[in-house]
Amino acid sequence: MSDPVPLTTDHPGQVASATPPARGRSRRLSDRGLAVAFISPALLLLLAMSVFPLLWALYLSFTDYSATRGGPAHFIWFGNYTAILTSAQVHQRALTTLIYVIGAVGLQTVLGFAIAYLISRRTHGRGLLTTLFLVPMMLSPVVVGLFWRFMLDAQFGVVNSMLGSLGLGQVEWLTRQRTALVSLIVVDTWQWTPFIMLIALAGLTAVPKYLYEAASIDRASEWFRFRNITLPLVWPLLLIAVLFRAIEAFRLFDLVYILTSGGPGVSTETLSFHVYKVAFLGFNTGTASAYGILMVLVVIVLTQLYLRYLNKLKEG
Repeated sequence: MSDPVPLTTDHPGQVASATPPARGRSRRLSDRGLAVAFISPALLLLLAMSVFPLLWALYLSFTDYSATRGGPAHFIWFGNYTAILTSAQVHQRALTTLIYVIGAVGLQTVLGFAIAYLISRRTHGRGLLTTLFLVPMMLSPVVVGLFWRFMLDAQFGVVNSMLGSLGLGQVEWLTRQRTALVSLIVVDTWQWTPFIMLIALAGLTAVPKYLYEAASIDRASEWFRFRNITLPLVWPLLLIAVLFRAIEAFRLFDLVYILTSGGPGVSTETLSFHVYKVAFLGFNTGTASAYGILMVLVVIVLTQLYLRYLNKLKEG
């Protein structure tokens, strides 16, 4: 066998090496620099839009800074936090927020799972039904608020018109303390039940069919299948959906602003709306920053506890 012919170059007498050059330090640095060049814009945007405002709010929460008052801010350390945690008004807003979160998320979970379960049992028209149910979730909360404010109007609302045609009395949905918070829960449930339904439907369609076939062979009842097959397999995914909805409901602002503006009185004033009033109506920027930091801490702590429960459930 003849020897391989060496590669030639433009200059006679020189033989080009077929071995690629070894990777040196300069090549690694150039790759690293290229990676930094690609990541830097997104990282700088993240720092500018998320991290810096959070750190600035943390700094302001320890001061008496006001956006409308001249002069530098003065450190009062934990004065804002002490005033918030000992305020009876804050306790009332927190209770209102808690009632709203439990009522709205609980109702959405029950209705969303029930609708998903019924849709999963259908063989025809499942896609069309799912699309129709998803329409409220695609609308802007401001549009939903304006739409329902017209629907629930005491004099010209469609809901009271229907009640009048049935011989029932009219209800002041948004101007009475007993019905205003219930109206908020109903509106939020109408908009966000499809979110729970969508996640539950994904979990229901992922349940292996052979489990139901084995249950049918054993002549298991429908309730037995639901309690021992369907619900245990869908439950972890459903809990994740509940977590997302609870976080969103905890910081509700737009529906309250559009429908009731926190009224009548302060019966529908949630914590987020109260922070808005403190910051942009009272211009107590330092106190509002302390509110925001406390709300972030509450969400982080409750989320960690919830995730630990999910991990234990998964291990079990």
